[in-house]
Amino acid sequence: MSFRLSERSRTRMRGVHPALVGVIEAAILITPVDFMVTEGLRTPALQACLVRAGASRTLNSRHITCHAVDVAAMVEGAIRWDWPLYPRIAEAIKTAAKIKGVVLVWGGDWPRLRDGPHFELDRRVFP
Repeated sequence: MSFRLSERSRTRMRGVHPALVGVIEAAILITPVDFMVTEGLRTPALQACLVRAGASRTLNSRHITCHAVDVAAMVEGAIRWDWPLYPRIAEAIKTAAKIKGVVLVWGGDWPRLRDGPHFELDRRVFP
């Protein structure tokens, strides 16, 4: 089954680094689980609000520099946060990144505070 990005997802990727946009656009075509982009570029003010609210732990987010997106799994038209869905989406995004020669980091691979919806371009390659 092949999915496609909604206009809302495309809008939420405005300002995101083109390499990451290309990965997400390729991944949606091969993912076994539909997903939408929930957030891309953030302002420093929004990031500070998220830290104050406990929704983020850093003011140094890759969202601020256009190097990150968050996604949400879509099952039967509804957003789902069940953890088992996110490794399946991550596999598609990682595969698309490899095909495109883009080095990225998945928040689900972090040893602490795993963040399944989060994908960012690797800081070592995309400072």
